[in-house]
Amino acid sequence: MTELEAGRAGTLAPVHGGAALGRYRDILIALIAFAVLASLPLFTGSKALLDFVIRCSAYGLFATSLNLLVGYTGLTSFGHGMFFGLGAYSFGLIMQKLAVPIPVAFVATLAITALIAAVIGAICVRLKEIYFAFVTLAFQMLIHSTILSWASFTGGDQGLRGGIPRPAFLGINLANHVHLYVASCALLILGLLAMRQIAQSPFGYTLRMIRDNAARASFLGIDVWRTKLTVFVLAAVFAAMGGMVMALFVSGAYPEFAYWTISGEAIFINMLGGVSTFLGPMVGTVLLLLLNDTVTRFTEYHGIVLGIVILFFALGLRKGLLDFVAEWFSQRRDAGEER
Repeated sequence: MTELEAGRAGTLAPVHGGAALGRYRDILIALIAFAVLASLPLFTGSKALLDFVIRCSAYGLFATSLNLLVGYTGLTSFGHGMFFGLGAYSFGLIMQKLAVPIPVAFVATLAITALIAAVIGAICVRLKEIYFAFVTLAFQMLIHSTILSWASFTGGDQGLRGGIPRPAFLGINLANHVHLYVASCALLILGLLAMRQIAQSPFGYTLRMIRDNAARASFLGIDVWRTKLTVFVLAAVFAAMGGMVMALFVSGAYPEFAYWTISGEAIFINMLGGVSTFLGPMVGTVLLLLLNDTVTRFTEYHGIVLGIVILFFALGLRKGLLDFVAEWFSQRRDAGEER
């Protein structure tokens, strides 16, 4: 090895070592988080609490997948909810019509979603900013209209009726509420861990470069269209995972899962939690579901309360809660170092 090569190797070794250390740290945190969540039924008999965590799993996967587009790539999608709905409907229909094992239906749903997302994304990612946002919304409305009009196949405005079969596999019975809860937690942790590795990989930093200056990234030799299409498909797959969790939770699929308001909820979640920190969407998910569950108990005008909360974050904090906390700690740390 020449001296130049030796010097380069010496420079890159700490970088690769740091990346590996960060990956092991993420895996350790994921294992601890799963152990805590999975042990929750041992300490509480509250079905409402377990249901809340399952809903957080579904919406958390969905909102975090949207942040791959919004926070990391700079692509604001108003139609990301179509993949949440596709995941729920594809999984439910496969289980009802084909009666295959749940893992097979799970993989098939992800494959179907990836294929449809590749077709839609090939069109959408060529567009910029507001045009991208509204064309994704147009595709979502198309899928929602298809669900409503194809009543003989999708159940129309009544949704998939008759429930979703849940045959046991590998000793796991998703008809059992505790088994469903643990499986939902596992999918949440695995999905978050996978998205975290994507965000911290060289591909993730390429997304940031495209977000900050797509023209410069293209000048440096990055295929911007292919990179955007890849992250669009990946985000769709993780959104479909959330849709499958929700379909199992409610034992069905409904047109509301693919309506434009579901995309609005995901954007609202990201506004609440923040898009600059990886766990911001998860924090936003917990906040939104708590707000919905709490406010609806006391008033039927919950929309007004949520609107006030949006104004507080948009005009008061001007960022999500976790972004605000992270920035506050960073400023405190910098102030301490200056002293």
